[in-house]
Amino acid sequence: MLQRYSLHYLSRHYLSRQTTVLPLMLWWLAGVTWGVNLAETKAADPVAQYQQAVLIRFEGTILPFTEHVFYRHLERARAAGADLVIVEIDSPGGLVDSSLALANRLLTLEDARTVAYVRKQAISGAAIMALGCDEILMDPEALIGDAGPIFQDQDGMFRHAPEKIRSILAAEVRKLAAATDRPEVLAEAMVDAKLEIFQCTHRESGEVRLMSTYDLENQGDAALWEQGPLVPETRKDLFLTLNGRRAFELKLSEGLAEDQIDLIDRYQLTADIIVLETSAVDVAILILNNSGVSGLLFVVGLVALAIELSAPGISFGGLVAGLCFTLFFWSRFLGGTSGWLEVLLFAAGLLFLLAEIFVIPGFGIAGISGLLLMVIALVLANQDYAALDGFSWRSVTDSFWSFLTAGVGLVIVVVVFIRYTGRIPVLERFSGEPSEPVATESAGVLIGGSEVALAPLEVGLCGMAISPLRPSGKIIVGERAVDVVTEGDFVDSGREVRILKIEGNRVVVRGMDAPQ
Repeated sequence: MLQRYSLHYLSRHYLSRQTTVLPLMLWWLAGVTWGVNLAETKAADPVAQYQQAVLIRFEGTILPFTEHVFYRHLERARAAGADLVIVEIDSPGGLVDSSLALANRLLTLEDARTVAYVRKQAISGAAIMALGCDEILMDPEALIGDAGPIFQDQDGMFRHAPEKIRSILAAEVRKLAAATDRPEVLAEAMVDAKLEIFQCTHRESGEVRLMSTYDLENQGDAALWEQGPLVPETRKDLFLTLNGRRAFELKLSEGLAEDQIDLIDRYQLTADIIVLETSAVDVAILILNNSGVSGLLFVVGLVALAIELSAPGISFGGLVAGLCFTLFFWSRFLGGTSGWLEVLLFAAGLLFLLAEIFVIPGFGIAGISGLLLMVIALVLANQDYAALDGFSWRSVTDSFWSFLTAGVGLVIVVVVFIRYTGRIPVLERFSGEPSEPVATESAGVLIGGSEVALAPLEVGLCGMAISPLRPSGKIIVGERAVDVVTEGDFVDSGREVRILKIEGNRVVVRGMDAPQ
């Protein structure tokens, strides 16, 4: 639009000065030639009228969670029949892998033309994301660039990534720039602070091109290029960062836009722009991905699972445990930190544990392997690192606090459970006691087809352990089998015990040869 306006202005200027016919003809021919070139340029001033435009606001840090939220927005835009997708970016960047994934998703979007509208800033990974759009429009004062990769070291300090990572990222951003017909060298300068760019002129054709020192030295016709002034924003040790006006001058962006009115005018929109808002599902996933909420899901899920394994059969405990772990993996799956691998590992671990409890006697390889698989699945589902971003101490810290919270909560619940019931959930199944449940308050027992009344349990009565008491188990008192718990000592099967106290259903015993 700027070139067209300038040409129109110069024509009026010449007419007003009553110039000769020959200069007017030259200007007319120049206008025709410019119009032909314009039609051949993909990033030219758009004249097509779009039927439906959708605006997606992308704000905040780029993480796997925000990446997958954006994917869901794209699906909603496709469902709305959008042929123009405007991504309003205001982001300081984020993880490299997520940024590249977003850029490539926008680059390969076939149903609509994509526009990155930088309202305030598109820094670091957000600049990479913008490079994947068909067009970049910027507010004149907005900023784009500074995409040098960094990582967080063990001491918590951020440092520049090694040369190997920078080289890979430089190749990726050059590929994005080439696919969208933007200066590749400017994209590379965003991630390489050592790169200096010059305005070079071809000695024969007069073409002006932005080139680095490396480009000048390795061009096949390097002698025909004359090195011009340095682009000041590419001085050494500076990652390229441009405001809207400068980005448009250097052809990194396709235009300027201060508000949505400019967008409507540019694309000749006749229908209202659909603005996609955050959905209830996205809010729920954000809450469930919080480390504190994840820890709470661990606690409730593990406690419910322990209760279910102590009383086999699909009961309330099993339903609650299933709900907690389903919510955890569902939120992590849609949040981008978990995949089917983690779900399968957790399911396999649970099956191994159930096999150890109900099929294989004792507690051995199957049970230990099941617990390890479940822990590994939960840890992996809590991580958000990827190939280029490397190891994330923040993710490890979050996982640690989540598991610590779950462990402390589980210990508290188990202690309370033992205190009031005299039983250790789950572990008592590995003590070798009979599996048939027997009530401690039986009114009688069947002998010879008729029920014989049993004397009530009293403190001081003696019995014999019919299973190891570790510390819970069963004893026989007369004709009655009773669930009991010791004061903490282990009592072998076959030893005589005495009842010390009775608290509801909780019967406390001591071995006869135990010290008084």
